Amino acid sequence: MIICVPYPRTPHPAKRTRHMRPARRTTSQQTTSEWASSERTTPRRNAARRNLTPRAVLAVPLAAAAALGTFQTAPALAAPATAPVDVQLLSITDFHGYLQPYNDAANGQVQLPDGTKLSVGGAAYNAAHLKRLSAGQRNSILFSAGDNFSGWPFEVDAFGDEPTVEVLNKLGVRFSTTGNHELDVSASYLRDHMMKGRCAGFGQRDVDTCFTDSTGRRFHGADFPFSTGNIVDSRSGKPILKPYTIEWVRGAGGRKLPVGFINLTVPDAPVGSTSYQPGLRSLPLLETANRYAAELRKRGVRAIVANVHDGGTAAGGFNACDKPSGPVIDFAKQASPDIDAIVTGHWHAGFNCSLPDPEGRPRPVIEGLNHGRLISEIDLKLDARTGEVDRSATTSVNHPVTRDIAPDPEVQRIADYWTARGDRRAAEPLAAQTGDFTRAANVSGESTLGDLAADVQYWEAGKTAPGRADLALVSTKPAKGSTPLAADLPFAKGTSAGDADGRITFGEAWRAYGYGNPILTVGLTGEKIHQALEQQWQKGRFAPLAVSGNVRYRYDASRPEGQRVDVKDVLVDGKPLDPARTYRVAALAYTLIGADGFPALTGFTDPYRNAKPDHEAFVAYLRAHPTLTPAPRDRVTG
Repeated sequence: MIICVPYPRTPHPAKRTRHMRPARRTTSQQTTSEWASSERTTPRRNAARRNLTPRAVLAVPLAAAAALGTFQTAPALAAPATAPVDVQLLSITDFHGYLQPYNDAANGQVQLPDGTKLSVGGAAYNAAHLKRLSAGQRNSILFSAGDNFSGWPFEVDAFGDEPTVEVLNKLGVRFSTTGNHELDVSASYLRDHMMKGRCAGFGQRDVDTCFTDSTGRRFHGADFPFSTGNIVDSRSGKPILKPYTIEWVRGAGGRKLPVGFINLTVPDAPVGSTSYQPGLRSLPLLETANRYAAELRKRGVRAIVANVHDGGTAAGGFNACDKPSGPVIDFAKQASPDIDAIVTGHWHAGFNCSLPDPEGRPRPVIEGLNHGRLISEIDLKLDARTGEVDRSATTSVNHPVTRDIAPDPEVQRIADYWTARGDRRAAEPLAAQTGDFTRAANVSGESTLGDLAADVQYWEAGKTAPGRADLALVSTKPAKGSTPLAADLPFAKGTSAGDADGRITFGEAWRAYGYGNPILTVGLTGEKIHQALEQQWQKGRFAPLAVSGNVRYRYDASRPEGQRVDVKDVLVDGKPLDPARTYRVAALAYTLIGADGFPALTGFTDPYRNAKPDHEAFVAYLRAHPTLTPAPRDRVTG
């Protein structure tokens, strides 16, 4: 059963009376923030707005409004009372490129309160449900709460997430906040390639980037903007993107009213997540949201939504709010009362809450799971004269993207195109092998696939002077978290298309090692490296680290934990490890931020982000080494 959550009326005298007619200003007197609108004025972007949802949300040239300094949301003379303006907000979050329906519990199902499980998801079903939900709605705005990218399905991952952008364009997404995974490559990649479709500097066309899409044309970028108010350049402090978007809705007689969306990114995205971008830093969510809420009010925007890629959790099902907790719940309790609704993501949770703002007035806080399983809807009613939101009339609901309706044929065609192209790419031969590369470890925890992964990271880091490393480390069987070693590379022919005895295909390589993580080169003292080697034994569990081919070490398992590796028995390029020296170490960001259980490695300095992340680095390594022979497992001895 789908439940709409009503919001009881609580008078807000300040919001009822806060409306002033602005003084006229010249263009030279505009505030520095007046560029922060989502208006798309280029011919390409206007031509590309081919929504599946009604085109009832109208854009107004920013220059006309900016000349006044604020947006006029009421006529100069009092007007008779008119019916409120209905605004439908539709959102998705953490789509992660799931173009095709999945049938496993994690990616393709939701559970109702009575225990019934529904098969959900798939881009074509999202399109069909969005079309149904927005039918007859004069003002319907579709947007994303981030993490559209880093598609784990091969058919998008192997094509740089460009297939995801093509689908989102077709769905009619009007804007998106920036999730941490939108920053997996770089801010420039997001801004210049994914948004603007630029190819130069991002690899070879139709090999690494700018792939031919389902229409036969070159990738042209998103038909909508990405935005974030709290991610800035670490040196200049300037925002990397516009901090908010303003959409215009139509009331009686064609009169237009603004709705502002403050877009925010999880604060640990720059250096606390696996995206790891040392050139970026984040500003506090709460301070940033309150700042831009005040700025939007000054500009005459009375309806304000926070679109936050940070989440929480609640029990009871995706339309319930039992025992809510998490960062976004704390944010919701403190964020400016000028914010009328909060849309969230990142935690892959599903809940639908009504939480009081600091003045005690309820507002919706909603999160819609992940992988295209839910569509979140918030319905607002705006005062036709002032643009204020009537909170007592606000409703919210999460809709499961069920598969009991016909999928949208055009979006299904796009998804099928990329699936077929992914199948062809997966079958491409990359290298030959003379033996098995597997995760099977000897008594010292060493495996042929682990050794190969460490050599790949060492090789990738050595391509540039700032990236050059003294050694590389890979967590092959961590005590917590996950390992980048996901599948074996046996010599014998498998069942995959294009495979043969002694052949490694593109798809096999992609599945075997990596999860889209950057390879960092960092400074670590010899003592920190020694501590990390000792941390392979944690409470009786052995969590081995693979080392690059220029490293050898011995350990004594009969000794107490923390005393099993003698520094003198660790050799780097044939020389004993020096505890006082700072070494350059190549490892995945996931490992270096402590996600897989090696706290000693978190004490690194001077991080450098190498050009290619794990998947791409492995593909490049195989192309550069056309025949691979498993190394003897003699780097570690017990």
